[in-house]
Amino acid sequence: MARNIENMGIYLSLVSQLDKLARHNRQGSFRTKERYYEAMKRFCAYLADEFHLQKLENISGKHLVSYVIYLQDSGKSASTIKTDLAAIRFFHDKMSNPKYRLPTNDELAVELERRCFGGTDRTWSMTEFNKMLGKALAIDRYDFILALYLARFAGLRIHECFRIDTATAERALRENAITIKGKGGKVRTVPINEKIAIAMRKQLERTPRGHKLLVPDDVPTDRAINHLQFFIMKHREEVRDVDSDRPMTFHGLRHTYAAEKYQELVDSGKSPLDAHFEVSRLLGHERPDVTNIYLASVRKGDKHEQ
Repeated sequence: MARNIENMGIYLSLVSQLDKLARHNRQGSFRTKERYYEAMKRFCAYLADEFHLQKLENISGKHLVSYVIYLQDSGKSASTIKTDLAAIRFFHDKMSNPKYRLPTNDELAVELERRCFGGTDRTWSMTEFNKMLGKALAIDRYDFILALYLARFAGLRIHECFRIDTATAERALRENAITIKGKGGKVRTVPINEKIAIAMRKQLERTPRGHKLLVPDDVPTDRAINHLQFFIMKHREEVRDVDSDRPMTFHGLRHTYAAEKYQELVDSGKSPLDAHFEVSRLLGHERPDVTNIYLASVRKGDKHEQ
């Protein structure tokens, strides 16, 4: 997974810090050392572009959570992600004065499930979705409801939902479409439906102008994201369809949106190829194989294969 590094100066500074740690490492085989070093370099590129982080010693749990979601969204398998996390923790242990203790995999609140290209159906049924909405409504969490709607009916990533401020929401309501900046700084515009609009107006009433719609002022963004993820983890066994073995995660709602949108486009007369590329655009993806992950629930004969 290659990145076009935007903040090359910060990246090179982080790699220089990494090189100092690597030079003094005597642990592991040559192959393991090389694998861990390359994994850490990729993490440095992510830290440089997404967080402008200046020192490796300042790595914290929020950086790991964000990176795991990025890797999952790029189609990386659970085993690959776990190895990358092991590499990050390995070099973190070599630091003389790290600022934070890194959370374990169990503490990350991000499920490290195996993902395969076009092979795993991660969609939610409408019954499951409605039951989860009911759980959020029961505790007056209209912010959770809005986030669930944005993923289910607009295909937004969890970080994209939590970046939305009042100005973005007001513009979305005027234009019936939300313009969002995704990973890699890529901007896309996605139509919103009336359910999103109603939930967005409700949340705007509760949010001071100029503030983020889903992040309270006294709560860090990564913690607000974790609260929603824990909420889903807590209730999914209660709302899951009988005999279903599909994983239920927030990211699965993007799969639901993609599969439904693809079928809608094909039913409207678009060719499978055109429908595939339109779904890619709406998801903010350029690689067809990644988009195929989201279309795992669509019968292979109806899906454009690359």
